[in-house]
Amino acid sequence: MTEQHPSPFERGTDGPKVIVVGVDGSDSSLRAAAYAGGLARRQRALLAVVYVQPVMAAGAALGAPVADTTDEIAQDIVAQIREATERSRGIFDTRWEFHTFYGDPYNGLVKAADQLKADAVVVGASEQAGHRIVGSVAVRLVKAGRWPVTVVP
Repeated sequence: MTEQHPSPFERGTDGPKVIVVGVDGSDSSLRAAAYAGGLARRQRALLAVVYVQPVMAAGAALGAPVADTTDEIAQDIVAQIREATERSRGIFDTRWEFHTFYGDPYNGLVKAADQLKADAVVVGASEQAGHRIVGSVAVRLVKAGRWPVTVVP
């Protein structure tokens, strides 16, 4: 007799029900959003688009309008997604919602995936050279081992 343990990814359904995609306005993250949108459509899953708004206390102390800039980025991302949805109406009938979390990208995506009960996480590949040494958000999410993670180039 073998003992069976429930998988931490299984929520009693066939296929993912919530797919989280991290976006920051970069080309890589927008490709990830397009990929995740197609995956969500095929799986009839909810696409949770997540923007992690950086909190930069030092920038605010220097008088830089950091919060205004990151709010504008979030609004621009939502506008891009709505525009893409409108252009492909009937083809792209994916249920989606937009969420903003605050903090660094890794911790923000972890918090989002936990709160939204994500079955999968999709992110774009890092476009920053320094991440090859320190480790990108994608690599850290994979190493966390809590959800299937797809990295889109």
